[in-house]
Amino acid sequence: MKILRWIIFCLALNSAVHAQTSSALNPGESYTYSVSWGPFFGAGEISLAAAAETKDGLERLRITTRTRSRGVIRALFPFDGSGDSFFDPHDGRLLEANATTQARSDKTDASILFDYSTAKAVYTDHLKPKRNTTLAVPEGQFSDFITTLIQARRWNLSPGQSREVYVLFDNEFYHLNIIAERIEKISTANGRKSALLLMPRMVGKPKGMFRKGGEVRVWIADDASRLPLRFDVKLQVGTAVALLTEHSDAQSTGVAVAAVQ
Repeated sequence: MKILRWIIFCLALNSAVHAQTSSALNPGESYTYSVSWGPFFGAGEISLAAAAETKDGLERLRITTRTRSRGVIRALFPFDGSGDSFFDPHDGRLLEANATTQARSDKTDASILFDYSTAKAVYTDHLKPKRNTTLAVPEGQFSDFITTLIQARRWNLSPGQSREVYVLFDNEFYHLNIIAERIEKISTANGRKSALLLMPRMVGKPKGMFRKGGEVRVWIADDASRLPLRFDVKLQVGTAVALLTEHSDAQSTGVAVAAVQ
C-alpha cells in the first residue's frame, strides 16, 4: 500500500506560503477533502485550517494540515500525516514549517527554517540526518503544492492565462507554471458543477512525479465562492481524487458546509 501513501502525500504536503499577495487561508478558515483512489471511496481525508497565534510576543499565522487513511484502506494501511507552517502575518513570509507521517512502523519527521537575511532555508530530517540540507530561497512566490492550488482561487485567472510559482516538495523547490485551461462541468461532492480547470506544468526538465508521467488537476468553482472543489492526482498506478466536503470561512462558526449546500 505504499502507492496509496504516495498519492495521499502528494495531495497533503505540509502547508507553506510566501508572497507579496494574500495567503491561501485566513485565520479561522478551514477545508476538508475526502480522498478516493480507484474503487476505494473514502480512502482518506485531508483537512487544512488556519489560526492566529502569538509566540514570544510576536504574532504569526499557523496553517495546519492533517491527513489520514480511512475505512477499509485504514484497516489495510493505517496512515496519519500532520504538518504545521508559521507565517509573519504582516508580510506573509513563511517562518518555519514541520511535518510528520506514520504508516505502521514507517515514520517521517522533518522541518524547515527560513532565514531571509541570507536567502537560505535549513531543512532538517529528524530521523535521517544524512538528508539534512540548506536550500537557496527562490525569488518571488513559493509554497507547498496543495496550498498553492488553494491559493490559486485568489488569482482570478481566465482560460488561457497562467502564473509561475515555486513549489516546495520535501527538500527541494519545483518551478511550476499553473495554466488555466477551460471552464467545464465536473463531478463534485454535491453533483455536477461548473469549474475552472487548472493544470500545473513543470518549467524546464520534469522531475519527480512529473518526470514519471504524473499529472495534477484542480478545479476552482466558477462562481462567487471560487472554492477549490476537486483535486486529481494521476500516476502510473491510478488516479486519486480529493473532493471538497466542508469549508468554513473566517467569519463562520465552524459549521458552514459550503461545498455541499
